[in-house]
Amino acid sequence: MSTLYLEDFTPGQRLGGATRIRVEESRIKTFASEFDPQPFHLDETAATASIFRGLAASGWHTAAITMRLLVESDFKPAGGIVGAGFDELRWPRPVRPGDELRVESEILEVRPSKSRPEQGLVKVRTNTLNQDGHVVQTSVGNLVVQRRPNSAQ
Repeated sequence: MSTLYLEDFTPGQRLGGATRIRVEESRIKTFASEFDPQPFHLDETAATASIFRGLAASGWHTAAITMRLLVESDFKPAGGIVGAGFDELRWPRPVRPGDELRVESEILEVRPSKSRPEQGLVKVRTNTLNQDGHVVQTSVGNLVVQRRPNSAQ
């Protein structure tokens, strides 16, 4: 899919991708040991006794995987996926070893910038789903997107 400028996005538009990422136990532990070293991300026995009742990936690991999946999806905003902040970020279900993740995005709002005519903001909801179609992460983010050259008002 080609680059999408601000003018190419419309509320309700849905974008996805064919890429899937399988979450391996070793990667869960490696990520956690460096960035979120809590026992339920590192040790099966400790994880079994936790609220997760088993080894679970860090939410931040899920967020990083989501970013990779977005980059490889049909969501190709001009200028790249440049975040201006999140309105919502939730992890309703843990990611387990062996889960296979994918993303789906929906455009919620599109608005040109009042102070920077060459760009605007796109509000997008992105759901990260596992192989069973269950949402493991949902976010609502605001992205800076370039306008098509010579279209700034």
